Amino acid sequence: MNIGIIGAGAIANVMLGRINHDAHENLKVNSVLVRDMEKYQHLEREFGIQLYTDLDDFLASDIDIVVEAANVEVAKSVLPQVLREKDAMLISVGALADGETVAQLMQIAKTNDTALHLPSGAIGGLDLLQNAQSHGELESVKLTTRKPAAALTYERIEAEKAVFEGKAADAIQHFPKNMNVAVILAMAGIGMERTQVILIADPRTDKNTHHIEVKGVFGKASFTIENDPLPENQNTSYLAAISILGTLERMNRNFIIGG
Repeated sequence: MNIGIIGAGAIANVMLGRINHDAHENLKVNSVLVRDMEKYQHLEREFGIQLYTDLDDFLASDIDIVVEAANVEVAKSVLPQVLREKDAMLISVGALADGETVAQLMQIAKTNDTALHLPSGAIGGLDLLQNAQSHGELESVKLTTRKPAAALTYERIEAEKAVFEGKAADAIQHFPKNMNVAVILAMAGIGMERTQVILIADPRTDKNTHHIEVKGVFGKASFTIENDPLPENQNTSYLAAISILGTLERMNRNFIIGG
């Protein structure tokens, strides 16, 4: 599978290293779309890729799928055109926080027979939510996220403090850069309006921790993920980065587990 990446930040560099540098058996990054050609010229030499600054030229290159690894604003601006021509994987899932965007992208994908893939990112257990929700047997989903205080508030605090408590739809509006997990959880489960979120600023931690509680006709489930950051970029979750690679690898398999 030939891959095109939008963006050249931490996640793009992890992909280039794990796929091209390590000579992945079934995957190869061929093209990368950037804003500044000169700044990222070294990537061409280091990883054997072609840089582009024009979206049309990028989409016309030898790629089967586009991985968006930029930011919410870029994702919103380019995804409609990308999905008219290619399958895509969205990393900045905050772009799907409003129903209008979701409906638009779903229609474009359906009309053009393309697909938008959303990797699990910094959490797991999404197969459980999707399986329960597909039969309407999911009753409640609650996410409690704990992050270093400096990531959530400018206020100097000595003890942990809940900076938000309410539905996912409101959490995303108030903390757009910190609620990717809430978006993917809500989309896999019972939606933005019914998914409950508690966001805690904790001055005593240097990790992001997500605790998820699920109830339904099937029973109850809970799981906790404590994320270490990428060594290359302390602002990016290690699990979020490798979930992209795992999703791409599973798309190429003939033997599929779960889902």
